[in-house]
Amino acid sequence: MPETASRPSSSANSRPCDQISLPSAALRLKPATASSALPHRVDSRIGVGLAGGFYPAPHRYELYLAQSCPPSLRIAITLGLLGLRDSVATTLVADAARTPDAFASLRRAYEATEHHFDGPLTAPALCDRWSGRIVSNHTPAILRDLAGLLSGHTTTCPSTLCPPPLAADIEALRELLDRAVTPSAPASELVAALELLDCRLSSHAYVLGESLTAADVDVWTALTGLGRSRALGSRPRLLDYKRRLGGHPAFRHGSDLVPLIAAG
Repeated sequence: MPETASRPSSSANSRPCDQISLPSAALRLKPATASSALPHRVDSRIGVGLAGGFYPAPHRYELYLAQSCPPSLRIAITLGLLGLRDSVATTLVADAARTPDAFASLRRAYEATEHHFDGPLTAPALCDRWSGRIVSNHTPAILRDLAGLLSGHTTTCPSTLCPPPLAADIEALRELLDRAVTPSAPASELVAALELLDCRLSSHAYVLGESLTAADVDVWTALTGLGRSRALGSRPRLLDYKRRLGGHPAFRHGSDLVPLIAAG
């Protein structure tokens, strides 16, 4: 597979997800009643538990990303911002009918991770191409690993996307976005969250200051997922911020790789 191979497919009938579970019934090896499904979370880490072999190396890892999936879009944008598009492969997965090769490849990775695997295929997922195993399907852990050892950053030389003094703020904002800035969020919570973001941008170029961080990736993805929300349309500052970041090459490429189907 080429280093940055992407297998695009139609985004019709996709749905936004927290982590999208892809049906595997068409390719099951055992009946569903005899399932030995992998737990929902596979949470190994790059550079943690070196006996397991997951240490950083160029071209060793592959990301399976799900179409119309906000966490997958976050990851796709982060790859570009960190300069990892040439060293971490990406594969877009829809379902067995629309992306059969990608679907089968992801299934093999889960089967290599757990013997007789018979559960749903979950993406985003970071895969070790050397062993064929899933390293993690937990989006926050994948994002931390991308901004860490996979991009050459350590605790003594942290990524500017995740500066240690802002780590708690980035995490708190991510939790707020996942709860309140979604098409299904209660109107009162959405309005309050957008008001907070608008206030932050009244005095800063970015949501946590004058430098672009992982928080901006999260905010831009959440705003994009809202589509033509009236609440967003009444805030020109947020619309300008969304347009400004949307013109950045990493955001444009991420959106091309993992297009969202926005509500509204």
